[in-house]
Amino acid sequence: MRYPIYIHKTETGTYSGFVPDVTGCYFAGDTFENTIKDAAEAIDAHVEFTVDEGGAIPEAKTFDAHLDNEDCQGGTWAYVDVDVSKYDGKAIKLNITIAQNLLARIDRYVEEHREYGSRSGFLAELARRELAKT
Repeated sequence: MRYPIYIHKTETGTYSGFVPDVTGCYFAGDTFENTIKDAAEAIDAHVEFTVDEGGAIPEAKTFDAHLDNEDCQGGTWAYVDVDVSKYDGKAIKLNITIAQNLLARIDRYVEEHREYGSRSGFLAELARRELAKT
């Protein structure tokens, strides 16, 4: 899942930030690159803890959803990809029936949007999003 992260430079020259879609998830680093790496680790740890406690994987929104947030002004935005599929449990192979043209469209979309990894990853991500609405 691609989480937007908000980063700002501190008065001491280091960086820190937070993940607007993951309440209480903060990170920091000496360099911008290390800060992004720490953000990925912080999100991963937060999601693992949340799932272990019986909670749902936090839904990732876009930058646009947070542009008016007063805590997200004057800094820099980035995305961090976190593989949340490992928190869904063991993968199970199944057979489904789907229209040929729809499957071809899905495959083309996944080819253009490699963050999904595969058609299964795409379908699982859409299912997560819809289930998070309930």
